[in-house]
Amino acid sequence: MGENASFWESLIYAHPTCTSWKQEAEGSIYHLASIFFVVGFMGGSGFFGLLYVFSLLGLGFLCSSVWAWLDVCAADIFSWNFVLFAICFVQFVYVTYQVRSVAFDREFQELYSALFQPLGISLTVYRKIVLCCDAEVVTLEKEHCYAMQGKTPIDKLSLLVSGRIRVTVDGEFLHYIFPLQFLDSPEWDSLRPTEEGIFQVTLTAETDCRYVAWRRKKLYLLFAKHRFISRLFSILIGSDIAEKLYALNDRVHVGQGFRYDIRLPNFYHVALPEPPPVPPPPRPHRLQRGSPRRPPAAPANCGS
Repeated sequence: MGENASFWESLIYAHPTCTSWKQEAEGSIYHLASIFFVVGFMGGSGFFGLLYVFSLLGLGFLCSSVWAWLDVCAADIFSWNFVLFAICFVQFVYVTYQVRSVAFDREFQELYSALFQPLGISLTVYRKIVLCCDAEVVTLEKEHCYAMQGKTPIDKLSLLVSGRIRVTVDGEFLHYIFPLQFLDSPEWDSLRPTEEGIFQVTLTAETDCRYVAWRRKKLYLLFAKHRFISRLFSILIGSDIAEKLYALNDRVHVGQGFRYDIRLPNFYHVALPEPPPVPPPPRPHRLQRGSPRRPPAAPANCGS
């Protein structure tokens, strides 16, 4: 304990205390370095946040090196700041290379900004998702069918990028599919990975459409390798199915001005008027012998 106490005492009291402070301020280079440090530590996360942080911190360490070389004339201060500047510069170059390696086309970049970036998905994870669909956006012309009822097999999962899709069953309109919605999320959710099926609805393009398609087997292989991506798609598909159910719910009415609500399946029983009670038939004055071949009739209006 004595040696530790003497160590700390020597560390604290070895240097003389400041009896007088400098009246003049440091040069402008020192203050510029401090400004770079303050602004640099306000950076965010992600690739572009790292570029922001490393660029400003690197400039701050560079200014500190120049200040130590010209004003302070201290080799140790200059050396440390220059080493930190070199580290920030190397990190900046490395992050820049990563950003360039995960660059996407305009439509995939817009899809990332609108759907995946708000969920906190990094560009490296999104790159795996894009590579799974071969980084290809498919075009569907107006009045062409994406799927036909009872004919088209369920072998992929598609996400609409632009346009509008009309969903019908037996010629009756069900709902529309808008951009950033899956085209076949109910079909995907209804089948297990080893099962096969066909569409029970018809999907027709009302306008020229563009969509991204992931092949079923290839996407399941991606899910097996990356559980995070599997959970991500599970959330997106579940939310998409809920939106489609509510779209169908808006079209269903039960009369009397009431709207059927899928969250309250018994609501329409309460809304409809109850039928008037049926009066019981008159009771006979004397008992009659029943036939052995016909069971006795049940009492009328029993509990009804």
